[in-house]
Amino acid sequence: MSYNATYNHSNASNLHAPYNHSNASNPSPYGSGDPYYNESTGFITPSNPKKGTSKWIKIGIPVAVLVIAGAVVGAILGIRASKSTTGSSSTKSGSSSGNNTNNDGSKLFATATDSLYLLPIYPSTPFALFFRVSSIELCCSATNSALYTSPTISSGSTWPSDSFSPSNPSVTSVRSDRPRIIAPSYKWEALPTLISSNPYLKFWNDTIFGNATNYYSLPVVQYFMDGDSGILDNSREVKERVKAFSYVYRLTQDTKWVDRAWKELQVCIPNAAGNGTASFGPDGSDKWNPTHFLDTAEMTSAFGIAYDWLYDALTDDQKSQIRTSMLFYGLNPGLVAFNNSDNRFTGWWASNIEGNWNCVCNAGLTIGALAILETTPPTVGNAKQNCAWAVSTDGSWSETANYWYFGTTGHAEMASALMTATGSDYDLLTVNPNFYKTGLFHMSITGPGSLFSWGDHGPNKFSSTANSMLLYGDQFKHPEYILFQRDQHDAPEPWSVFWYNPAVQGAFWDGLALDNFFDNNTDQWASLRSSWTDENAMYIGIKAGTLQGHQTHNDLDCGDFVLDALGTRWAGELGSGDYRSLNYFSNDTQQSDRWLYYRKRTEGQNTILVNKQNQLVAAAPTTDTALWTADITSAYLSVTSFKRGIRYLNGRKQVLLQDDINASGDIMWRMHTNATVTVDGTTATLKIGDQTLTMSILNAPSGVSLTTGDAVRFSDDPALPAGQVDQENPGVTVVMISLPAGQYSLQVLFNPQWDGMSSSDFVTPPSVAIDSWTLRSHD
Repeated sequence: MSYNATYNHSNASNLHAPYNHSNASNPSPYGSGDPYYNESTGFITPSNPKKGTSKWIKIGIPVAVLVIAGAVVGAILGIRASKSTTGSSSTKSGSSSGNNTNNDGSKLFATATDSLYLLPIYPSTPFALFFRVSSIELCCSATNSALYTSPTISSGSTWPSDSFSPSNPSVTSVRSDRPRIIAPSYKWEALPTLISSNPYLKFWNDTIFGNATNYYSLPVVQYFMDGDSGILDNSREVKERVKAFSYVYRLTQDTKWVDRAWKELQVCIPNAAGNGTASFGPDGSDKWNPTHFLDTAEMTSAFGIAYDWLYDALTDDQKSQIRTSMLFYGLNPGLVAFNNSDNRFTGWWASNIEGNWNCVCNAGLTIGALAILETTPPTVGNAKQNCAWAVSTDGSWSETANYWYFGTTGHAEMASALMTATGSDYDLLTVNPNFYKTGLFHMSITGPGSLFSWGDHGPNKFSSTANSMLLYGDQFKHPEYILFQRDQHDAPEPWSVFWYNPAVQGAFWDGLALDNFFDNNTDQWASLRSSWTDENAMYIGIKAGTLQGHQTHNDLDCGDFVLDALGTRWAGELGSGDYRSLNYFSNDTQQSDRWLYYRKRTEGQNTILVNKQNQLVAAAPTTDTALWTADITSAYLSVTSFKRGIRYLNGRKQVLLQDDINASGDIMWRMHTNATVTVDGTTATLKIGDQTLTMSILNAPSGVSLTTGDAVRFSDDPALPAGQVDQENPGVTVVMISLPAGQYSLQVLFNPQWDGMSSSDFVTPPSVAIDSWTLRSHD
């Protein structure tokens, strides 16, 4: 993909994009819950990526780029090769950092972004590469270890101090100058100089200008009521565009960008048709769809940003219309929701909801209120009681890895808006003493083959990114968060510009553990890797955790795992089902209809089935994080004991997955893969493109069989709700190991076929009961 080929909805000729302004006649059949359309199958087969011809791809629509390869949204498995009827394959590709060099010789840290997973590529070659970052000459070798400096925030060039520092901050007392939200005037004044001297700010700025130019010629966002998901896509896309138009106006003072922003907003206010544009939905009090309050909150945020950032250029009439619309369609319904005074749009999300809904809704209302300061919904206290506690004691996001994006974007927007407008975050950042850990959670959940993305992945992200990492890294004094996120493909957008601390230096991976264990009982998961920077590294993500308490976004998936090696994902996730399926979000009790859909059932996960039955929702696993092992007996009927463990062998070149189980029912081990699988006795050979991985059953028990099958429900599964059809998973193969009832130690050895390794270089580990595992037990 070319650096200059900004992705947008109108040039994705090889994709069936989700709903947007250009394809309203052919909306996604899966609604907002399916941001990939043809990728809704869970495992994508990407089109052949072009060989790299430039630095990073330019981020067109920051999260619409995810539509291309789903590198960040975890509804996919992601593969390295493109399968076709001719058997052709493709590989990840990137290019050198050629064009993004500043006058002082400094460059972007990553050398490229791979074309498939959209993850940064760092120098890692048999010979040393030297380059400059912030005027410091750095070297790296094949081991990714030489001469990189530790993460730090130096006293170098950065933003000037804010003179607005009230001694007694109040949410009803705002700074006198505008803009006041996230980007005060002193930052705008300093920005041109910083852009000229910092390669990241320069790149992001260029990208934002390119995106704004691209949006400029597109039709305004069209109204589309997407079932129960409402107009959320519309609201987030309007917000994304308004941010870009407003940003470019403030740096150019060219009022054509104000006019284009107004054109986008105008259709979302009353009597739009009388202004020569198509009406954006009904003109009644439900215009911004408060029955699905996320829609209302995001539209309120878009209007608040436009009002604040374009204040000096808007006419009095335009400001009046924006203000009136925010009050009538956004802030007043927000007050109604908090007070539960209208059952059409109750504020269920405001009552003990520790998740993205609370964060997004409160953030949108806060930004709208701060922009006009005519009404103040009780957002701050509510967010401190709810949103801030969506982060578990170990830093994990309590919903899923993907809902982290929505929740932390809302949380960061709210905290930043409060700080810039009123001088305080009112402890929103610190009321949860473990919130600062969520940066490491996000870093750890990101493997070289995209996220370990258990559960649902959520709707289109559009204006939700991982750029909260830039704010958190600065506020929590964790520069590694900033250094990690600044190289990611979703970094270039307005929030990143103002949350980034240009004085940050070093390599995020310097001194960072390869393995991280998260032991809060909500998720109980581990991330293990052979390298933080090698795109071909081995990566394991594995989890246990409770099966309730995830805002009805989880799967029945104790013991689930993903596996990356050789630049591809070999064992992966299927992601969301159809959000508009009947009773998909009904509840998380054992008899919930949610568990009838394949992608939510235990058989749709990379774990063990007993008697082909779902796991028990009341499961209470325990884990040992000295080496990652889990006792998940409580997730099963007909099981006396079941422990699962996983570990690297042979210098992190091989992986052993072991299940010590005693069951009175039939046992089936399952793994979902995009690979072409050939079975020979107790060994399977998996091929994706030109890469190969073998998996073997060690000390094969009597009665064991190794087979493959399709990723579909069993013929004798309970029936789906009336009229429902389960989603298909084309291109997905399930590798199955079957055993009769009994007691076993089932050991599966994964051997990626690394270049330069012969069969004699692989080890065969001894058989050791999981209870006896130690760091040296398999030497």
